[in-house]
Amino acid sequence: MNTILPIIQIILAVLLIAGVLLQRSEAGLGAAFGGSGDAGFKHTRRGFEKILFNATIVIAVLFVLSTFLALLL
Repeated sequence: MNTILPIIQIILAVLLIAGVLLQRSEAGLGAAFGGSGDAGFKHTRRGFEKILFNATIVIAVLFVLSTFLALLL
């Protein structure tokens, strides 16, 4: 278990990074300085974007759980 857990964490970390980078950024440069970049527009996730969003959450939870497991071992 001590040899496979770091490999699992590396794979989860790479998948988490890819999931975050593939998501659409809803905040423009104006939102970084306190402005509202959407001008009242509400974005709804659909299709692949929703699957990617949910998969990113699941991968993040798995990564955190594997980290806690590594601390216990």
